[in-house]
Amino acid sequence: MTKFSDLNLNPKVLKAIDEAGYETPTPIQAGAIPPALEGRDVLGIAQTGTGKTASFTLPLITMLARGRARARMPRSLVLCPTRELAAQVAENFDTYAKHVKLTKALLIGGVSFKEQDVLIDKGVDVLIATPGRLLDHFERGKLILSDVKVMVVDEADRMLDMGFIPDIERIFGLTPFTRQTLFFSATMAPEIERITNTFLSAPERIEVARQATASETIEQGVVMFKGSRRDREPSEKRRVLRMLIDSEGETCTNAIIFCNRKTDVDIVAKSLKKYGYDAAPIHGDLDQSQRTRTLDGFRNGELKFLVASDVAARGLDVPSVSHVFNFDVPSHAEDYVHRIGRTGRAGREGKALMICIPRDEKNFDAIEKLIQKEIPRLDNPLKADKAPEAEGAAETEEKKPSRSSRSRSRSRKSDKPAEAEASTPQEPAPKTTRSRSSDRRSGSGNKVVGMGDHMPEFIALSFEQRRAS
Repeated sequence: MTKFSDLNLNPKVLKAIDEAGYETPTPIQAGAIPPALEGRDVLGIAQTGTGKTASFTLPLITMLARGRARARMPRSLVLCPTRELAAQVAENFDTYAKHVKLTKALLIGGVSFKEQDVLIDKGVDVLIATPGRLLDHFERGKLILSDVKVMVVDEADRMLDMGFIPDIERIFGLTPFTRQTLFFSATMAPEIERITNTFLSAPERIEVARQATASETIEQGVVMFKGSRRDREPSEKRRVLRMLIDSEGETCTNAIIFCNRKTDVDIVAKSLKKYGYDAAPIHGDLDQSQRTRTLDGFRNGELKFLVASDVAARGLDVPSVSHVFNFDVPSHAEDYVHRIGRTGRAGREGKALMICIPRDEKNFDAIEKLIQKEIPRLDNPLKADKAPEAEGAAETEEKKPSRSSRSRSRSRKSDKPAEAEASTPQEPAPKTTRSRSSDRRSGSGNKVVGMGDHMPEFIALSFEQRRAS
């Protein structure tokens, strides 16, 4: 069995790995580190949670241990799709480079440009950035990329989903042609394949798992749900989510709940808090400081339920997430793999449950086709819960007289006076020479008929005056 000591890493890096408690590399690490140390381009394909971050961080630190960076000219560049993933890479760098004198800078949104400029001006060995913020610094004349010796692209398929591919291509053009490129992705879409063919030179391809497969340690399930009415479906769907959480009991120590839209993230988080669940939202519209506090609370165990958009589907390294709940079926099948990859990490067992409504069935079919596996169907907990309520409602209805029976009883009561009048002999109506229209307006004597007993006196008076004239 391969050990880290067999991979020709810097002794100071091996010391940091040992202090972190690791001894055996994962398959992607064992496959990617040797060719990276040889200076070759690497194309790594592996599912989420397999240790891709360390597979480029460890050789990067070893290669940069000698030499010194110049002002505004970083020696290496790591591109990440989200702030959270960039921050995770920075944490890994701090962990494994603590015995090596290397500097780093983290360029992400939500942080002051001035603070980042100060770090760049001093010169950094490793520059970890999101594409947008990196180009912002470059266009302001604060950054020169002509000295980049190693460039890393992490979660390339997520870059594609977020529309960063044009930025990535531009950044490739700003770095030296002779750079070494380490390219990592969980899936290989045709656009990603095109980029690797364009910018990588005879890369060593390491594929440790079938593309877009979920870990075998994750138990999956789906509830096929249809609301009783269209306007009630959202609230009933949130109730199904709460019942799924409750059904897991104490085994659900913490969970990430994924929604497709940012507005739904806020609504679901607010609903869970209303019903007493310890939940908080995280999505791209929140301030960076708030996102950081929420993530730190979730990692530390202070927060039990994290309601997230796909911005958190990648880069969340929380080893002990017990459950993932997909409140919405993801629009892209690949996102399902990344979402549920938040649980069952590092060989642990995990559970991923999903709610599928009729309009999402097409996306659900695409997921099953992608992972080449049928996701087990679960009983709708709402139906089982409604059964006793329905029985109670039926008993209540039996006790109440129906509307039709009440109307029939009223009609029988109103029929009695009519029958009594019919049994009383009537005098024949006197013959008059008045027209039919006048007959309808009046009867015998001065009484005006046909207007009902409730007719006001002044109306009758007007008829009397009119007739008299």
